[in-house]
Amino acid sequence: MTTFHLGEQTLQARVGMQAQLAQIGPRVMRDHMPDQHREFFGLLPFVVVASVDAQGQPWASVLAGAPGFMHSPDPGHLHVRAQALPHDPLQHTLHEDAALGLLGIQPHTRRRNRMNGRAHLRDDGFMVEVVQSFGNCPKYIQAREPRWTPDAPAGQVAHQGPGLDEASRELIRAADTFFIATAHPGAAAAREPSHGVDVSHRGGLPGFVKVEGQRLTVPDFLGNQFFNTLGNIAVHPLAGLLFMDFERGDRLYLATRASVVWDGAELSAFEGAQRLLRLEVTHAQRVQGDLPLRWGPAERSPHLAGMGHWPSR
Repeated sequence: MTTFHLGEQTLQARVGMQAQLAQIGPRVMRDHMPDQHREFFGLLPFVVVASVDAQGQPWASVLAGAPGFMHSPDPGHLHVRAQALPHDPLQHTLHEDAALGLLGIQPHTRRRNRMNGRAHLRDDGFMVEVVQSFGNCPKYIQAREPRWTPDAPAGQVAHQGPGLDEASRELIRAADTFFIATAHPGAAAAREPSHGVDVSHRGGLPGFVKVEGQRLTVPDFLGNQFFNTLGNIAVHPLAGLLFMDFERGDRLYLATRASVVWDGAELSAFEGAQRLLRLEVTHAQRVQGDLPLRWGPAERSPHLAGMGHWPSR
């Protein structure tokens, strides 16, 4: 069994890192959670979850609860005691043996851990059987502290359709953070560890996501060179995005077709970008005001100092 699939290996080779990562990968990507990861998930009031629908479209979702709503009974499992939020895609994509990707992130400490596995349903939520577990660096995370707020008001779908409305565009333009879900095309049935579902964090200065009609363009900064996200896109060019309005509690779910721009004038115009991620929106759903989390003020990531911005538009 390989640590990285062909799409990831191809992009690693493109940047001259394949041989090095072939050695590093098996040491950092485990088939179980180390104790510090098990304890970490138990501290969190939310988790970001990637799943795939029947058409192969990845979706990024958020689950929230009082700290302790996630618990690891042993290194190979994580018990998540939560139900999908109203209007969240996970209501339709979560089923027995579903492939899932989880991102545990603690923004105010800039810690994050990723885990991919298979779901086993429980009356109070679901158990994830670990397939891959690994840590991530703190780069580009905006430090804001989340707090579980169980009495959040009931939300409603404010927009749903094949594209963005203007309020959704404004939410994206103001964002300094979003989450992106991708998948290997064989994720639904695969048992190869690298052929799973993944969810990742993206951060930048407000405005780092350019919005032009139904097209989003995002600078891709230097990371761990694993290419989990872009490697999946190379073999399955679909992505699901989640934006959260940290002040009002809105959620924006997007289904997109994805591609990568490796060179050209637009890339050169954004200082610090290694590549550009191009995302064509095919479906949008904006849910107003019911995210059961409240957030403290943001402290910008020091890694964003000196990064560029999009020309005035």
